[in-house]
Amino acid sequence: MKKENKQQRAYRIIKSRIVEKVYVPGQRIVIDQLARELQTSSIPIREAIRQLEAEGLIEYKHNIGPVVAPINESEYYENLQVLAVLEGYAVASCSQNFPAAKIMKLKEKNKQMKEALEDFDIIGYAKLNAEFHQLIYEESTNKVLIENIRNLWKRLDSIRGIGSTLYSGRVKESIKEHEEIISLLEKKADPQTVEELVRTHKLRTAEDFERRRSMRMENTLES
Repeated sequence: MKKENKQQRAYRIIKSRIVEKVYVPGQRIVIDQLARELQTSSIPIREAIRQLEAEGLIEYKHNIGPVVAPINESEYYENLQVLAVLEGYAVASCSQNFPAAKIMKLKEKNKQMKEALEDFDIIGYAKLNAEFHQLIYEESTNKVLIENIRNLWKRLDSIRGIGSTLYSGRVKESIKEHEEIISLLEKKADPQTVEELVRTHKLRTAEDFERRRSMRMENTLES
């Protein structure tokens, strides 16, 4: 594995803390404090913060500086529903001519996702999951469709609030469903069958997220 530089390390650590809600929405990111903790200058920290700002995870406030951006979890659920439809169609449209070389890459990504879960590497798991799906939908010849899917993935990443859901049983189910998708692509199954599986795969994630969000809200009201 390629060794990460100081900026990449800072980015990984800060993002992980935001996703896992160690840093809560509205919390100030103290650059000098992070630089001391990570034993580096402020430059890699600032570069990492700029990258996270571009992803919508951090925002700058006047007279305060960088703070963790607010979360809109209901928007996450709605975007997942739309993504399910678009991605299902995109994968179905390229399923009959899907390259054998990419099948091998998908299997490797899924294997790496299993390893990331075993190492409790939540950020790594999420990144590999995005790469898995990107490998498939980008085979579509519809460039407008691809661009819309990419934008939805970026929006989902910026909305956040998903860290806790990655610990649910859903992640293991997701890996098994990936294996089913790979199998259908390998067999060049009927496009409608492929579309239904990909769409259902994403909708199950949306439903799991919404169920867990509702439970958190109920627990908050009861406490």
